[in-house]
Amino acid sequence: MSEVFEGYERQYCELSANISRKCTAAAALDGEQKKQKVSELRSGLEDAESLIRKMDLEARSLPPNVKAVLLAKLREYKSDLNNLKSEVKRIASGNLNPAARDELLESGMADALTASADQRGRLMKNTERLNQTGDRIKDSRRTMVETEELGVSILQDLHQQRQSLLHAHNNIHAVDDNIGKSKKVLVNMTRRMNRNKWIIGLIIAVLVVAIILILYFKLK
Repeated sequence: MSEVFEGYERQYCELSANISRKCTAAAALDGEQKKQKVSELRSGLEDAESLIRKMDLEARSLPPNVKAVLLAKLREYKSDLNNLKSEVKRIASGNLNPAARDELLESGMADALTASADQRGRLMKNTERLNQTGDRIKDSRRTMVETEELGVSILQDLHQQRQSLLHAHNNIHAVDDNIGKSKKVLVNMTRRMNRNKWIIGLIIAVLVVAIILILYFKLK
C-alpha cells in the first residue's frame, strides 16, 4: 500500500471529522458568526477536495491490483465529501426564523448529521476491510517477490553449474587432444624402433656374411 496515499487519507479523515463538528456548531449560530463559520466550512471543503484529488492521482499511479483497492476507498471518501457539501449548503442557505431553525436543528439537521455519522461509521468499516485486503495483497506480492528471488537464485546456480560443466568439457577435450598427440608420438617412435631393428638386423646379417667370407678365404 502507498504511504503517500495513507498520509492523505489520515489528513482527510481528520479534516472530515473537523468539518462535521463545525457543521453542528454552525447550525446553532446566526448573523455574522454563522457567515464566518460557513466561510471556514467552505475553506475546509476546498482542502478536502484537494486531498481527494491528490489521493486520486496517487492511486492511479500505482499497479493495477493496488489501484483497485485504493479507488474503492476513494469512492467512499467522495460520497462522504458530497454529504458534507450538502450539509454546508443547507446551513449556508438557511434563512429561517429562530423557531424554524430550532425545529430544523431538532429534526432535519439532526437526521442529516446522524446519517452522515452512520455513513462515516460504514466508511471506517469499509476502510478497515479494504486495509485488510491491501495487507493480503502485500503478503501475496511479498510471497511473489520471494518466489521470484528464489527462481533467480536457482537460475544463477544452474548457470554456474552449466559453466562448470562447459569448463570440464573443455578440459576433457584438451585431454583428448593431448592423448591424440601422445598416441601419434608413440606410433612414430614405434615405427622408428621397428625401422632401427631392421637396419640393425641387416647390419648384423652383413657382418655375419662378411665374417664367413673372410674365414672361408683364410682357410682355403
